[in-house]
Amino acid sequence: MKKALIIIITLLFGFVNYAQETKSLSLKEAINYALKNSYASINALRDLEVAKKKKWETTTIGLPKINADIEYQNWIKQQVSLIPAEFFGGTPGEFTEIAFGTKQTMKATATVNQLIFDGSYLVGLQSAKTYLKISENAKEKTDLGVREAVINAYGNVLLSEESILILEKNKKTLEKNLHDTNQIYLNGLTEEENVEQLKITLSKINSQLSKTRKLKDIAYKMLNITLGIDINSKIILTDTLDKLSQENNDLKLLSNQLNVENHIDYKIAKNTEKSNELLVKLEQSKALPSLSSFVNFGYAGNGNQFDFLKKQQKWFDSSLLGVNLKIPIFSSLERSSRTQQAKIELDKSKTNLFETSQKIKLQVEKAKTNYNYSLEELTTSKENLALAERIEHKQEVKFFEGISTSFDLSNAQTQLYTMQQNYLQAMLNVISNKAALDTALNTPINN
Repeated sequence: MKKALIIIITLLFGFVNYAQETKSLSLKEAINYALKNSYASINALRDLEVAKKKKWETTTIGLPKINADIEYQNWIKQQVSLIPAEFFGGTPGEFTEIAFGTKQTMKATATVNQLIFDGSYLVGLQSAKTYLKISENAKEKTDLGVREAVINAYGNVLLSEESILILEKNKKTLEKNLHDTNQIYLNGLTEEENVEQLKITLSKINSQLSKTRKLKDIAYKMLNITLGIDINSKIILTDTLDKLSQENNDLKLLSNQLNVENHIDYKIAKNTEKSNELLVKLEQSKALPSLSSFVNFGYAGNGNQFDFLKKQQKWFDSSLLGVNLKIPIFSSLERSSRTQQAKIELDKSKTNLFETSQKIKLQVEKAKTNYNYSLEELTTSKENLALAERIEHKQEVKFFEGISTSFDLSNAQTQLYTMQQNYLQAMLNVISNKAALDTALNTPINN
């Protein structure tokens, strides 16, 4: 009874662990999961958090700063000064040795610093905002890339799964044909060559099946990496290649127009231009004066013994207010040189912005062309597959009736297998090209 209980508990925990490790995901669920858990998304979010902290860091430069300073001094050997002896009634020309001050001193000071005006600080605030926008744009671009990567990885897994099912079906049919042909050969009603030809075809199918199974394992691991989970985790895909190809068949998408200025790549290039504009302003601002102020409060205690913690210790307070004005006068044309360099970088970014707009338009046109072709290819592949199935069936009937040869049957089978793979690939191309077009059109993630 005890052993049985242990076995039941072990099986129960094993089932719980399996349930925890296995994920069932539709394509939409896989995309949503990857947007939160993929390595690229996580780091892009961290970069965004860094940008927010950087913005605040820049803001604090213009806010008050308070620093405290505690100093303790103990003269191991006090410094001696020479004072004319006649000051104390001594002989003129002689000096008296005197040690000024006490042997020990303790000071405590608090200082408040405040920046009043600095041109580079104002530019820095604008730059921090631009830096934050660049990070936000980078996060958006990363999410678009993650979505497309998940779609492609998900589709590749489905392609391998469907290929294995078709190959297994073809293998089963071939094994039956080989068995029947071999029986006919043993009865002396056909040639051995027909049996051998079928063996060659079956051998090719077995080889392809073995290869596809290995590729399926790699495809699953690639999907796991894209999702941001361990490559050995078990996942179950709930969508099918046929279902997704139908859902992604949208001719209306070909008529969608893109506002280039709303495209993420254009926004990134525009922010780069803005960043370079601010660099020009930064170099120019360095020719302006800067003004800051400070005020401090302090207490000092003196004594020949360490009595600073006793109540009778006397403390002397002090306070100081100051204003500091820095005026740049002449930099040997260093500022001018830096400003000119910044202006050149600004001109380059403007050129890059125009180039980016042209590339975006070309990318959209190319993506539309590829997507349109994949839709046409899907229809053609489906029709060709139906034709190949009919041809293969007719050749099989003719072969067993002794009308056609094994070569004719082999050719028909090879053609059928090719059309099967072409059709699967056509469905995958529709899905992947639709994903590429969505990225080119900058289609929002939630669509």
